[in-house]
Order: sequence, then structure tokens, then C-alpha cells
Amino acid sequence: MKNISRYITDIKPLPPNIKDRLIKIMSMQGQITDSNISEILHPEVQTLDLQSCDISDTALLHLCNCRKLKKLNLNSSKEDRITITSEGIKAVASSCLYLHEAFLKRCCNVTDEGVLALALNCRLLKVIDLGGCLAITDVSLHALGENCLFLQCVDFSATQVSDNGVIALVSGPCSKKLEQIHMGHCVNLTDEAVEAVLTCCPQICILLFHGCPLITDHSREVLEQLVGPNKLKQVTWTVY
Repeated sequence: MKNISRYITDIKPLPPNIKDRLIKIMSMQGQITDSNISEILHPEVQTLDLQSCDISDTALLHLCNCRKLKKLNLNSSKEDRITITSEGIKAVASSCLYLHEAFLKRCCNVTDEGVLALALNCRLLKVIDLGGCLAITDVSLHALGENCLFLQCVDFSATQVSDNGVIALVSGPCSKKLEQIHMGHCVNLTDEAVEAVLTCCPQICILLFHGCPLITDHSREVLEQLVGPNKLKQVTWTVY
């Protein structure tokens, strides 16, 4: 690993179990790049954590052979990740049909177009994180609500969604499976969105809607009316 660039051409023929160990170490150290990812990937890869790696859409194009991929983490913990766009996400969606978890936090150049591709192709999706994807609108929530029957956790905090998008999401076939909804810092949301979630999602246990200036004390009253004792594990809101 200390001299990975020297041995990069020797990595490609290694067996999958050794490559998986390499992928894990390189992921943790942020050493996977656009230029070496094609050498270390293999068709049996099921988990890929690239949150510490400096990669772009170019790297995602190499996932076309990873058809068993179930979890892809492209989160950015601090700064916006501008090198990942909807084009890269569309490439992943067209190849990785068995994707269960997609983490795209702060991938600010991912738009509804990318999420639409995931919703239409990756029907087994259970977890999707779109927090801080500033261009995301109701279009994405409509698509997820209509197509992703198994969705359990969705984060669309700090996006452009409105009540209509939330209502569409929780009115879809995934409503009975949704357990976590993170929609903090969505400036367009009102009490109607909170009430829709609490009314339509019987399994909801985490509901975050802090930093939403249009949500009033009415949502707290709805929480008291619709939520039984010990049902919610976590709920956050802001009092203005």
C-alpha cells in the first residue's frame, strides 16, 4: 500500500478476496482515484466506500462491471463534492441494478436527473442520502415514491423540495416501510409535510425537520396526537 503506484499494474489479476482487502484499506486512506479504480475493482464487489477519495464521474464509469454492487458511499463529510454529477450517477444506475444503499450527501451537482435514473433502475433501493444536494426538487421525491417499494431511509435535507414532494413520497408504495426521514433545513416545507409523514408512515421512528422556518407549533401538536408512546426514537425541530 505504501508503494501502490509502483505495483498498480500487478493488482488487476489478483483474486477478489485480496482485492476486497485492498479496496477497504485504500478507501479508508483516500487512495482510490480516477486513474487506479479500474485496476482494483472486480465484478464481485458489493460495497464501495469512496467518501474519503478524490474521484469524479470518470471513476463511476468504471462501475459498469460491478453488477452486484449493493452499497455505494459518495458522501462528502465537510465540503461540497463538485466532481460527481448526474452523468456519473446515471452510469451507476444503468449498471448496478441491485443497489440497496446510495449515499450522495453534499454531491451538489447531482440533480433530479440522476435521482430519477436511480429510482427507475434500482428498484431494490432501501437507503438514499441526498442531503445537501441543493438542486434536488419534488421531481426526485415523486420518482422515489412511485418506484422504490422497499425504501426505508431517505435524507433530502437542505434541498429545494416542497410539501407536494413529501406528500408524493409518503403516498407511494414505500409508505409502510419508511422508518427514517431527514428533511431538516428545507425552507419550503410546512406543517403539511410533517402531518403527511406522521399520517402515512406507520413505521416512522426517526423524523428530523429542524431548520424549516415555515413549520410551526402545529407540527408539535400533530406529533402528540398521532404518535404513540415510545414510538419515535428521534425527532428534531426548531422553535422560531
